[in-house]
Amino acid sequence: MRLHPYLRKSAGGREVVQVVGRTIGECVDDLEAQFPGIKQRLCDDEGKLLSFYDIYVNSESSYPEEFAKPVKDGDELTVVTVIAGG
Repeated sequence: MRLHPYLRKSAGGREVVQVVGRTIGECVDDLEAQFPGIKQRLCDDEGKLLSFYDIYVNSESSYPEEFAKPVKDGDELTVVTVIAGG
């Protein structure tokens, strides 16, 4: 999983970390197991992805499935910020 710069501090400065899971949610849980506290920077109090983040799988947005989206071995997950404005 490639981490947004804001999250790297919580992952010991790493840009890329190896995670395992069959869904994005399982991968995020594995990320939390490796780096306790990182999930609270990524999710709201209900455990949903914060609105200013998106997780891409192989360069495609996971929205609207997000944590339920299936992933397979070798997929590249990337956490990005969503920028809106006009």
